[in-house]
Amino acid sequence: MRGALLVWYRNNVTKKPLDSYSYFRTLMSMNRFIKCPPLTSVDLQELWSPDIINPREPHSPKTNNSAKEKTTSVIEGKAIAKDIKSQIADEINGMKRSIGKVPGLAVIIIGKRSDSDTFVDLKLKACDRVGIASFKAELPEDCTEDELLGVISDFNLNPSVHGVIVQLPLPKHLSEEKVMSAVSAEKDVDGFHPLHIGNLAIRGRDPLFIPCAARCCIELLLRYDVQIMGKKAVVIGRSKIVGLPISLLLQRYNATVTVIHAFTKNPERLTREADIVVADAGIPNLVRGHWLKEGAFVIDMGTNSIKDANCPHGYHLVGDVCFKEAITKVSAITPVPGGVGPITISMLLTNTLDSAKRMYKFS
Repeated sequence: MRGALLVWYRNNVTKKPLDSYSYFRTLMSMNRFIKCPPLTSVDLQELWSPDIINPREPHSPKTNNSAKEKTTSVIEGKAIAKDIKSQIADEINGMKRSIGKVPGLAVIIIGKRSDSDTFVDLKLKACDRVGIASFKAELPEDCTEDELLGVISDFNLNPSVHGVIVQLPLPKHLSEEKVMSAVSAEKDVDGFHPLHIGNLAIRGRDPLFIPCAARCCIELLLRYDVQIMGKKAVVIGRSKIVGLPISLLLQRYNATVTVIHAFTKNPERLTREADIVVADAGIPNLVRGHWLKEGAFVIDMGTNSIKDANCPHGYHLVGDVCFKEAITKVSAITPVPGGVGPITISMLLTNTLDSAKRMYKFS
């Protein structure tokens, strides 16, 4: 795959031979309105502090008896997403005026799931608002793997499509690994292709696309001026969509990262030490107030449906963090709903725009 990418790059961008570092760095386009820089710019030389190698004697912490009024920021994702989408739309309008082209996003959905239909509709509406052309392919629940791979191949070859996503989860008879790998690396705007995850994990390299949920988390931390370097971060959950990529991305930003999963001993104690907490376990209200350190920054990526006869749809949504308990302790928290969801979709739009800019060599 990498050889194929190099051939594409040499044929379309330059005739000169390039080393891997220059290749991936050149392909990574940046937007002025996204604060996440090329990852190689935050890679630092691994120099251990003398204080760690030769630790000082323990000392008693100073106490502060003055009471301070604590204010918790509730992070409203819609306002941040609106700002990002406004600037995406401006760039797309500029592209259209300059070269007569716009980005294109293809979404493939298999079967009929109400949650998947809702997510896809939100993505397509967001595309329409910023000027991204959208393509939707719907396949039946019992479609064959070959049929699905054929649709993916068609979008891979379509020059008007710059991003291809397959809505998850897939029916059990389809291989998620095979399907995700079939999406062209140059169009995998979800950022799940092994090439992107591998480059995300390796210091000194930049992936073509950072997975949207992980990019959302870092965007929030940067926008709120949260110090990441040297801080303790806990990621609860290790899914390929959120947990794995955000743990890798936080390490690239030089946080000290602990991943908590179903087999972790004493998760409360580990979480209570964290300055930054990202929760994506898929368990309603898993993280209680006593799990959290005073002043922690909490990003709740969980979305869980709770049956509720009093709600119009028969359910209400809660996150993985018990919001009522957490808000009394933390410095900032994303609510559910209305927190990370709109920003994550904005990251998908950003990745699609980046892809189109690379393919059209537009800056």
